[in-house]
Amino acid sequence: MKLLKECTFTDKCSYIKNKNQTAHYKILSECTTTYCSTLTQRGWRRFGKMFFRPICDDCNECQSIKIDVNNYNFSKSERRIIKKNSHIKTFIQQPTVTKEHIDLFNRYHQFMHEKRGWDNNQTDAKNYYTSFVSGHDNFGYEILYYDDDKLIGVDLVDLLDNGISSIYFYYDPEYRDLSLGKYSLFRQIVLAKVNNKQWVYLGYYVSECQSLSYKNQFKPYVTLQGRPHELEEDMWI
Repeated sequence: MKLLKECTFTDKCSYIKNKNQTAHYKILSECTTTYCSTLTQRGWRRFGKMFFRPICDDCNECQSIKIDVNNYNFSKSERRIIKKNSHIKTFIQQPTVTKEHIDLFNRYHQFMHEKRGWDNNQTDAKNYYTSFVSGHDNFGYEILYYDDDKLIGVDLVDLLDNGISSIYFYYDPEYRDLSLGKYSLFRQIVLAKVNNKQWVYLGYYVSECQSLSYKNQFKPYVTLQGRPHELEEDMWI
């Protein structure tokens, strides 16, 4: 593992309006699965080679949350979603960037801009590669979702020592009736069960943020206590 850069930065909060956010950043090269696991277990998130976590002095709204896979049982409504998507084909591989990826990503963000007022973050191949392809090392993967030969969803995940870290999922808005966001999470839970991994890391739960507040629906789950250093024991309750 090579640490290329480490810093803290304060900017407008991405999750709660009218607040600022201070985050701790690490830029890493040749990261190992074990070190990525160590950081993820202590509340860090990865995009490309960048790892970050909020360290705001006066706010603890960002709660790291993970699903207890061993004790997770699908409800009737969740099984209906799984059945509804039984025709969808999935493939797992190391992350790539294609014109299909870029077009799908941009359609999804345009849709979320109109639906929820997200910033319309259109991307290009260079920026997409930096955020989602670079830094995958031996643990980063994408799960591709196809309806026949049409790419309709991309799920970016890290396969870690004791779990799966859910990084980012985007989909074709024309297929929104399939509840693909939930379905992709259910697929992660199944993948974790098959590979004897105990957790699915969902990143941050923020009750005031519509795009993140859904995460406490998936029970049982636990949340990280405090902000442990990477050499300190992590405690989840």
